[in-house]
Amino acid sequence: MPEVRILTTPLREVPAWAVLERRLFDEIEAAWRAFSAEYCEPDGRIRGAGGFDSRDGVDDLYEPFFNWPAFYALGGSDEILAQAKHHWEGVTRQLTEAGMLTDEYENGYDWFHQGESLLFLYGLCAADPGDDAFAARARRFAELYTDPARGNWDPDRNIIRAPHTGARGPLDGLGPEWQAYSAGQHEMRPYGLPLEHVPGVERWEDLEDPALAEAMGREMQRLAAGDVPVNLAATSLAANRWLYDGDTASAEWIIRYVDGWRERAAGNGGLLPDNVAPDGTVGGLHAGRWYGGHYGWTWPHGLHSVGMSTLIGGLNASLVSGDDGSLDLTRTMLDTVLDHAITAPVAETRFSLRGGALARLGADAVKPALLVPYRHGRHGWFDYGPMPLELPTWLWWWSRDDADRARLRRVIDGLPATDEPVKAFRDKAEAGHEAPWIAFLEGEFDDYPVQALSMALGQVARRMAVMQTEVLDPATVHLHFWQRVNPVVTEVLGQLITGTPQVLYNGGLPFAAVAHQDADRHRPGLPPDVAALVTRLDGDRVELQLVNLSSTRSRRVRVRPSRFGQQVVAAVASRGERDADWPGRSTAYASTVGSPVVTTAEVHAPDVLVELPPSHRADLTLITARAPGRPHHVGTAAHAPIGTAG
Repeated sequence: MPEVRILTTPLREVPAWAVLERRLFDEIEAAWRAFSAEYCEPDGRIRGAGGFDSRDGVDDLYEPFFNWPAFYALGGSDEILAQAKHHWEGVTRQLTEAGMLTDEYENGYDWFHQGESLLFLYGLCAADPGDDAFAARARRFAELYTDPARGNWDPDRNIIRAPHTGARGPLDGLGPEWQAYSAGQHEMRPYGLPLEHVPGVERWEDLEDPALAEAMGREMQRLAAGDVPVNLAATSLAANRWLYDGDTASAEWIIRYVDGWRERAAGNGGLLPDNVAPDGTVGGLHAGRWYGGHYGWTWPHGLHSVGMSTLIGGLNASLVSGDDGSLDLTRTMLDTVLDHAITAPVAETRFSLRGGALARLGADAVKPALLVPYRHGRHGWFDYGPMPLELPTWLWWWSRDDADRARLRRVIDGLPATDEPVKAFRDKAEAGHEAPWIAFLEGEFDDYPVQALSMALGQVARRMAVMQTEVLDPATVHLHFWQRVNPVVTEVLGQLITGTPQVLYNGGLPFAAVAHQDADRHRPGLPPDVAALVTRLDGDRVELQLVNLSSTRSRRVRVRPSRFGQQVVAAVASRGERDADWPGRSTAYASTVGSPVVTTAEVHAPDVLVELPPSHRADLTLITARAPGRPHHVGTAAHAPIGTAG
């Protein structure tokens, strides 16, 4: 390995963002311990979670811990990784006893929810790929879909056989316990009719008739067959396994399955249809209609669920193939809804996800915004709301393509004008602050790190206050309670430290633009006292700053472009000073600042080692290139250094 001289600069003043970043680490460490003690049993299961009377619920017990492994990988303590595994195993036992799992995997449910529950597993696999038990689970779970003998995938028609699949294969309908679909389900009313072509049912109020409610339920059961786009999230299971062992069958399955949906989209003018009959025909169960499938374009969430799963599938296909063409499915989808956009205040719409949009926008909800249709039905496009910003953000983040960047800019420019760019909110997905972060990366919002970290600290404080004041009654507790009070916050830390949007919540893998390793402890994440800030992503260039806040201890950190070894460092530039007088004599009022100097060196290595003396920072630009080998889970074994301090 070539020796690379990394310049560092003394801290004549300490950056506020760095202090806030390390403070956030400290607060989260205290908060997760309080959560575990308050809400979990000694064996790791959740205390007070009631029984289950449907297929729904597995995701809700895994989700409170979904980002705990991510926090460890950023630099959280060894203890949170151990505790996260403990909770995964405890919740798995809990759900097995409840009859919801078979051989540690969900019996069968839709992939909108399965993807949510599996975020916890994917995070653990990425955080500690050397854990043989989780590696074995990754292989076993992937084979539920890649092995035709397990029954979920039909290799002849290249479809996943049902909307509800899992450890017990494809399940019939939506569950034998759910027959009638009545107007009394008030929480479902905003989403409208699940099916638009049931005779006699023209509007929600028609479901007040027991006979029509029964007819709707029966038809929903009958049509819950064949393939639907949210099943594309199953590709993450196969990709996660492939990252361990490079299994050829897993990669081939991902490419073939995604290509099957690409072919169906091509036959529909480029736009992804949302239903495939068991015989492999689009619209075969819906009188030829390309829309109307379960968790599809008509019901319940449209773009939110179809777009998320399609993007996940496209990213996974790109990961294993190196070809970004699979992302055209998402590009066409976004361009289609943008072509039908309107301008109106969210507060004046009947948007089905209006509650979440109002909470995120706050006072800005009354201002005009670019609204896109989320759903398509018998009367065309409908259900207008702000585009899910994570979709164009991830699309650009992955491709770094100018056209994808222009699409993202169009969406951001369509947001309502605001005097409060960093809004104080946090939902279970812990996303939604993409627009101000992108502005920061483009040099338009220098104060974003300080404002965002301050906001994140406030969210930890709020969750802790709720935990301390809200009395939990097991008899009435909502199944989403524990998600709502999870005090581990990682969206902002992930943006700033790794240069990455929050993970796609319905089953995305935990990618990263930059991954760090503590070079002395040989583990993922930043060393103690060190803060990191990715300041720019531009094509193959990544700019970042590392700060050692300790005034007594040196720290060493490895910087690697990409989490899974997709990229290498082709060259690195570092900025420092020439002829500086540091620390200077005691008789001087201040040290003498030197003239700026930049060194650049070719590296062509997986990572670069940065040695930070006490109270020093390093300003780096990484020039990245595609790695020669396949992407893989990266361990933390010690290896020869390729950089030294200067």
